[in-house]
Amino acid sequence: MTPSPSRSGAPLDPRLTAAFAEVPVVASVVGTQPLRQFLTAPAKVCILASLAVGQLPQVVPALGRAGKTVFVNVDSSPGLAQDRGALEFIKNMGAHGVVSTRLSLIEKGRPLGLLTMMKVFVTDRSNLRRSTDAISRGAPDLVEIMPAPIIARMSAQAQRAMSPSVAAGFVETPADVALALALGSAAAATSDPRLWNLRRDQLPPVPPAALKRPAPPQE
Repeated sequence: MTPSPSRSGAPLDPRLTAAFAEVPVVASVVGTQPLRQFLTAPAKVCILASLAVGQLPQVVPALGRAGKTVFVNVDSSPGLAQDRGALEFIKNMGAHGVVSTRLSLIEKGRPLGLLTMMKVFVTDRSNLRRSTDAISRGAPDLVEIMPAPIIARMSAQAQRAMSPSVAAGFVETPADVALALALGSAAAATSDPRLWNLRRDQLPPVPPAALKRPAPPQE
């Protein structure tokens, strides 16, 4: 499959292209309880959330040894600062990337060699414009768009401005993953361990009607 183009025309980072080749699902691992399920699942990419700063040095290297690509959600790691020092800490323990809603952290991550994923919540058109502006400035490797169903309501132009993207929030079934990919996302993120086993060749077909985007609003 051809990698999704980024805002600058560059392809999706090769590490992510390879990771999504078989299982186009990002495991949202919230806390320590789901870790064992993720370690044995075929999904290769995870977002660690709600792990205290003291737990990360044990968890991150273990996932790396298992061949997993690890993003740490900086915003939801208790005890982790919101600064460059925190990013250096994450990098040094072996994490591959960071997730944040904060433009400043996204901008600081790339010079450190970290993959960056900017999380955006699309609630209305004005919020969408602010988000695309921040994405243009931060140039993250991935954009986590929440909630996933909003992608079907976005114009193709808006989605291109937010690509490569990961659809997240209300991703509950294989059909939800298939629709996200058909609409142009590189992957879908979910905390449901059952979907961490969903291989690309198991995706259900997407009805053509689901791909029809709404007409642009009259200004």
